[in-house]
Amino acid sequence: MKNAVPNSITIASLILSSWAIILTFEGNLSLAAHLLIICCFCDFLDGFAARLLKVKNPLGAQLDSLVDMIAFGLAPAMLLFQFTKNLHTENPVQILTDYPWLFYVTFLIPILSAFRLAKFNIDTRQTKSFIGLAVPAHASFYIFSVIVFLHPDLPKIIDVNNIIMPIISNPLIMLIISVLLSFMLIAEVPMFSLKVKNLRWSENQTPLTFLFLLIALLVLINLVAMPVIIIIYIIWSIIAKYTIKPKTV
Repeated sequence: MKNAVPNSITIASLILSSWAIILTFEGNLSLAAHLLIICCFCDFLDGFAARLLKVKNPLGAQLDSLVDMIAFGLAPAMLLFQFTKNLHTENPVQILTDYPWLFYVTFLIPILSAFRLAKFNIDTRQTKSFIGLAVPAHASFYIFSVIVFLHPDLPKIIDVNNIIMPIISNPLIMLIISVLLSFMLIAEVPMFSLKVKNLRWSENQTPLTFLFLLIALLVLINLVAMPVIIIIYIIWSIIAKYTIKPKTV
C-alpha cells in the first residue's frame, strides 16, 4: 500500500506533462510551462515520499524514469519548439526562414534525455552525484525561460531584462543553447547533487552554498534566477572537474 503513494505522485506528473503538451499546441504556453513546474515538484516529492515511507520499489524506479522522459524530455522539447516558432513569427530570423528544419533540433532534447535516463539507471557511479546534467534541471532552463519571456514585468530588485530578454527572445540563440545543453545531458562531467541529508556545513558545503546563491538570486531578480542558475550550475561543475583534484588515500 505504501508503494501507491510515491507512484501516485509520479502518475500525477505524467498526467500534468501530457496536458502541458496539449496546451503547448493549443497556444497556451504559459499554462503549459506552469504545469511543468508542478511536475518538477512532483519529481522531488515522489522520491521524498519513497524515502519517508522507506519504500524501495523497482517498479516505482522504472516508472519514475519513464514519466521523466515525458515530463522533462518530450514536453519541454515541444514547449521550446512552439516557443521558438512563435518568436520567429513575431521577429523573423533569416537563417530560420531559409532553413526551417533547424527548428527540429529541439528533438535532441527527448533523444538525449532518453539516453541520459537509461544511462542513469545502469550507471553505478551516480549514487551520490550525477555524471552529466540531470534531466529535470535541463528541462527547467526552457520552462523558466518561457515563463520569464511571457511575464517580463515580474518585480525585481535588480532589473536584468536588458541582458536576459535579447537572449530568450531570439529563436536562433535559444535553439543553439538547446543543442549545447542537450549534449551536457550525456557529457562525462560530474555534477554535484543538491540533496542535503543534514545541516552540517562540513558535509554539505557545495550544495548549501549553491542553494544560498539560488535564494539570493531569486530575491534579487525573481524567476530570472532559474535559467541563470542552471547555467551557473553547469559552469561551476565544469570548472570543478578541471580544477579540483580527487582526494587520494
